[in-house]
Amino acid sequence: MVSMFWIACKDNATLFEENKTIKDANWDAEKVFKFETEIPDTSNGYNVYLNLRNAGNYPYSNIFLFVNTYFPNGTIDKDTVEIMLASPEGKWMGRGLGDIWDNRVLFKRNVTFPEKGKYSFEISQAMRLNPLPGITDAGMRIEKVK
Repeated sequence: MVSMFWIACKDNATLFEENKTIKDANWDAEKVFKFETEIPDTSNGYNVYLNLRNAGNYPYSNIFLFVNTYFPNGTIDKDTVEIMLASPEGKWMGRGLGDIWDNRVLFKRNVTFPEKGKYSFEISQAMRLNPLPGITDAGMRIEKVK
């Protein structure tokens, strides 16, 4: 299921945005979210964001993610990313609505994709707790740098 709240916010700079709901807000370590998009331009820079939505019962102040990027030529780029979801004082970051917090975190700044074509991305949680409670949605956004 795609989260409609984030998709409704699309603008002209947005090349791609998709968010997926995590069943029962319990993210199993085996659950990998896949996203695909066509990159039309190798000369323009793009900002790539990771989107996360957490509930107030999320037990940590951060989250580690595995992010794999699959290039059209078959090359794979693997990253491990830490995202802070709460300040050191324990205040949730992002934009809140009730007990839910939306976070859009810059993953890659002004990246130029080396070739045109279809790129695939995979996101999975890399925490030690499995399943991981309190994460309700995960996704990504790619924007053309203005």
